[in-house]
Amino acid sequence: MVLHRNMGPFDTTAIGLGEMPLTIENNLGPNMGVETIHAALDAGCRQIDTAWAYYCSGGEEQTGEKLVREAMASWDGPKDEVLIATKVGHYRNFTDGKPTWDVDGSPENLIRRAKESALALGVDTIDLLYFHRPDPSIPYGESIEAIKQLVDEGVAREAGVSNASIEQMDIAQEILGDKLIAVQNQYSPIYTETADTLEHAARIGISFVCWSPLGGFRKPKDESKFDPFRAIAERRGVSYQQIVLAWELAKGDHVFVIPGAHRPATILDSLKAGDLELTPEELATLG
Repeated sequence: MVLHRNMGPFDTTAIGLGEMPLTIENNLGPNMGVETIHAALDAGCRQIDTAWAYYCSGGEEQTGEKLVREAMASWDGPKDEVLIATKVGHYRNFTDGKPTWDVDGSPENLIRRAKESALALGVDTIDLLYFHRPDPSIPYGESIEAIKQLVDEGVAREAGVSNASIEQMDIAQEILGDKLIAVQNQYSPIYTETADTLEHAARIGISFVCWSPLGGFRKPKDESKFDPFRAIAERRGVSYQQIVLAWELAKGDHVFVIPGAHRPATILDSLKAGDLELTPEELATLG
């Protein structure tokens, strides 16, 4: 059984599926996407994380959310057990011919996009709606007030923030109260700058969700950072990715990970990390 933890009112898996690689650039097509989501669900995964902005720059919008809807509709398992989270506030565009990301945190945009997300997912109420990324041109509190309105109107059941600082987490909690259940920030062996927000999440009683918990695949990374994890993995006879995820989950019971995957084998390997318990000596080595 995949490790379960509580996220707000949800009993869900500590290891979720990050849907982004299935629908942005270099994805392997919708059939592989559905197959990957089904494989994760069949293996016990009960958390899928997507976003309004998960689509190829210049292509059809919201393909990530639409893929999740298609996969859920064609899956014959217990759909009511699955937490589906999405995010609004980001969008794709081209800059000098290259696919890029941009933000629009205006209240009117967030409200419009969240309602579009519900339609794309085929739900009346989104389980968990994140504000995807702060918009420097909009006061943070104004963006969060829009998220609160969406919760109050029943467009979303619970709320989260993403790519947020401690100060922004506190602003969000002041506005949303106990409806703020999670912060989703980048965190991995090559990106520990958000350790302060991981610790702060525990202090204020919300979940911390690591995005790109294995370092991501879109940018070059310092592979030497993974050497200690590879050494432990070799001794244990498992993938180093499992060791990385187990290390992150050991940071606290409030921590969740959402590794991405291009194909079923990848997420099936990641889901095994919940069965690993690292020793105090191993954790000390990894830091």
